[in-house]
Amino acid sequence: MHYFSRLENTIKANWDRIALANFRGESFTYGDLAKQIARFHVFFEAVGLKKGDKVALCAKNSARWGVTFFAANTYEAVLVPILADFNPESVNSLVDHSESKVLLTDTDIWNKLDITKMPTVQAVFSSSDFSLLYSSDPKIQEACDQLDKLFDAKYPGGFSAENVSYPINNDSELAIINYTSGTTSAPKGVMLRYECVSENVSFGQKRLPTGPGDQLVSMLPMAHMYGMMFELIYPVCNGAAVFYLGKTPTPALLLGAMKEVKPYLLITVPLVMEKIFKSKVAPIVNKPVMKVICAIPGVNQLIFKKVRKSLLEAFGGNIREIVMGGAALNPEVEKWFRKFKLPFTVGYGMTEAAPLLAYEDWWDFASKSCGKAVDSVEVRIDSDDPYKKVGEIQAKGNSIMSGYYKNEEATNAAFTADGWLRTGDLGLLDKKGNIYIKGRSKNMILSANGQNIYPEEIEAVVNNQPYVVESVVVDRGTKLVALIYMDAEKAKSEGVDLEEYKKTIIAEVNLTMPAYSKVTMVEYMDQPFEKTPKMSIKRFMYK
Repeated sequence: MHYFSRLENTIKANWDRIALANFRGESFTYGDLAKQIARFHVFFEAVGLKKGDKVALCAKNSARWGVTFFAANTYEAVLVPILADFNPESVNSLVDHSESKVLLTDTDIWNKLDITKMPTVQAVFSSSDFSLLYSSDPKIQEACDQLDKLFDAKYPGGFSAENVSYPINNDSELAIINYTSGTTSAPKGVMLRYECVSENVSFGQKRLPTGPGDQLVSMLPMAHMYGMMFELIYPVCNGAAVFYLGKTPTPALLLGAMKEVKPYLLITVPLVMEKIFKSKVAPIVNKPVMKVICAIPGVNQLIFKKVRKSLLEAFGGNIREIVMGGAALNPEVEKWFRKFKLPFTVGYGMTEAAPLLAYEDWWDFASKSCGKAVDSVEVRIDSDDPYKKVGEIQAKGNSIMSGYYKNEEATNAAFTADGWLRTGDLGLLDKKGNIYIKGRSKNMILSANGQNIYPEEIEAVVNNQPYVVESVVVDRGTKLVALIYMDAEKAKSEGVDLEEYKKTIIAEVNLTMPAYSKVTMVEYMDQPFEKTPKMSIKRFMYK
């Protein structure tokens, strides 16, 4: 089913229910959303915006971000989401590259941009109130000033559910240009068709059914496909209410919002759950007395049940499933989550698949995997033995991108000769079809004796060490070096000698690593690592 059909039906059936809201702030019912969409359509018509023209969104998460998305996309304009934390020069460049004619942005972002570097832009709107910040033509200002009259003229009997109608004969046409912010390269404009979006919405509703009365806390960046799809398009198309945090989701902020909203589903990245584990759970289970208790059969189950109940209550008490994506879950954290029988799963995807490639329901989720291929794609391992020998994960299907916008060279490089998308990820399959990611092909290190080293596996062990927040393992000639960002203040307050602690980390990590994967040096970082919207470290910056 086309996602516009779902949206149209949902709006009509849930007119007075909340669709989009800022946490403890402005909200829009489904009826409000429909009316705002219609007002934008009237404005677009008045200023001559055409089907296929580009509309860029560069703003912090908010209900109005969602309104603008649906307004432009149902008009059949092409959405160009841009991360709000990109530097001004990058925003200028991407808006120009996409040839966007309309830009929605935050006032503080707008004040840092250079309109002369975005020559195609004809109108700029504020994300806080839809006020006009810039126009290249007096008719645009006139259309804004006369919008109420224009709207009333088009709907003389008033706007109602009967007026809601969106086009659906456009499956193969371009819907979104989503610029990646990858771990290994500069942004590229991923071209996604309407059918790419619809396939993901349909799968989401099939495996994670939602509807009126369900509520969701949004924490992921809307400008990234993961957040856009599963914290905006999928829930709204099926009648749920989405509440936007609008801030970086610290454990305290997230847990406070969840306690109030009581969401049915938690969509997040492993790093957030790992932070919650380290701050809320690890201090309890790592106490010597708790380690003893947790080893006693029967007694430990009572403890695990109590922890499970406490965690689910902290998440609002209404969670049906916790879905993580964007990176692998730390094995130690996964081990404890399984002991607690938390309803969690880890999926796999990328912007080029809009975004889902793999998923499995939490009760069937295989440990250390990222699920099985979703309905809209086929997945293969480029290996002569995909069950034992690591190879690149490749995919094809209806949700796979058309290519990179105005970048034929990158498009050709992204696909095999027989039309499969090269994910750049290395992995294995099991006989049930579960996918196991070993690492990124660009991250793999070849040892002096020809062994493949996957730094992500070493980092998982490093990150389990006390005081370590995050790490990146790099190759320095013939040596593996662990770059570590620590909770230095906590370490110092507990009397830890940071130079001696380097030796401890090396010794502890190397106990579990094969000879060819042993770390020889540790370097401390002064600041957290730069990250993508999925909270993956931008590794190319630390080579």
